[in-house]
Amino acid sequence: MDHELTGDFRECFAGLAAIGRDPATGGYHRFAWTDEDRAARQWFAGQAAARGLTYQRDVNGNLWAWWGTRLPGAHQARPPEDRAPRAGEDRAPAAGVASGAAGALVVGSHLDTVPQGGAYDGALGVVAGFVAVSALARRGVVPTRPVAVAAFADEEGGRFGLATFGSRLLAGALAPAAALARRDAQGVTVAEALRADGLDPGRVGPDLSLAGRIGEVVELHVEQGRALADVPAPLGVGTGIWPHGRWRLELRGEPNHAGTTRLEDRRDPMLVLARGIEAARALAAGSGAVATVGRVLVDPNGTNSVPGAVDAWLDARAPGEATLDGLVDAWRGEVAAAAARHRVEVALACESRSPAVAFDPGLRAGLRGLLARRGLPAPELPTAAGHDAGALAAVVPTAMLFVRNPTGVSHSPAEGAAEEDCALGCELLATVVEAWACR
Repeated sequence: MDHELTGDFRECFAGLAAIGRDPATGGYHRFAWTDEDRAARQWFAGQAAARGLTYQRDVNGNLWAWWGTRLPGAHQARPPEDRAPRAGEDRAPAAGVASGAAGALVVGSHLDTVPQGGAYDGALGVVAGFVAVSALARRGVVPTRPVAVAAFADEEGGRFGLATFGSRLLAGALAPAAALARRDAQGVTVAEALRADGLDPGRVGPDLSLAGRIGEVVELHVEQGRALADVPAPLGVGTGIWPHGRWRLELRGEPNHAGTTRLEDRRDPMLVLARGIEAARALAAGSGAVATVGRVLVDPNGTNSVPGAVDAWLDARAPGEATLDGLVDAWRGEVAAAAARHRVEVALACESRSPAVAFDPGLRAGLRGLLARRGLPAPELPTAAGHDAGALAAVVPTAMLFVRNPTGVSHSPAEGAAEEDCALGCELLATVVEAWACR
């Protein structure tokens, strides 16, 4: 094991892990375009500067740290103090940065978290990118084509409910108008949040000039499951991503007094939701899928009141498109039947739907080969979690490398990975960059 690399990983990871952590629970709150997000971006810019990389933020809020060169078409963004270009201002390339290069190898992940998220989800991939590049630079390795460490904006969708926001906009897979109108819990729109953060909502959207100059994307990520722990193997190669989506359920009944309203007189939407939650679990279990109701809004949300309105979100994922569609259709029917029994109005709308993704076979074979050269097992595994690599797969070849998660817990303060496995992931990522983009 490279002890200098391990020390670099420990220090780099600790710097990011200090941002947005809830001291009471150990969970993380780094939502897009908040103070915690800005602090994480400043950390990213500082890491880029300390390692001699060129820092940029593109029109969609994605961060780039270029080693050796940067791509034309990427808009020069904030320097380390994180100031965006003013309207009409396009900065010239930094000294020594070539233009006209193409075929970049991109490594990285994201910096944002879910509510009460873990320390490794997304963050590990960004840290590993910086550590890998520095390990190669210390050895005098020189890139022969552009290499970038990337942090894609708002991957989790924790604030506005739009997962893989930055990578989907970059790839042209998300309609800007619909995205900009979305509101957070405080009523702030995406457009307002972007403008307050120094980005121009009018420039948000597909950047195929940039995407078209990327050769490959390799995203290292903590495993969000326990397949590698069961093998056992410290690292694994992703085969693809299950199709998945989010559906918003709106139930409208009649608010009333919890003590004086007879049971037969009630129009209680919570009873419909209860049936929906049970049905989601049963339908998923019967089809080899997963389905979760993890977010609920209740009005008036009083202990002694019969609810008048309930909004809930279904997260559903399945190994195939037909299975996912069948699960959601069956769930819609179960909820509609329960709503009819309880005289409750019901509406179900799809908020996001991501198709199945198969990662590039050539990149997968290359990762397996590099693992074998190190004498490591090379298990392949699919994932039911969404990732930026999946969002970009439609426009560039992508691959994923997973780091073992001992318990399989993720999206939780209990998420974890052993330092030696993380360092090994950094070492293998360095091997990837050296083999595919250096001399």
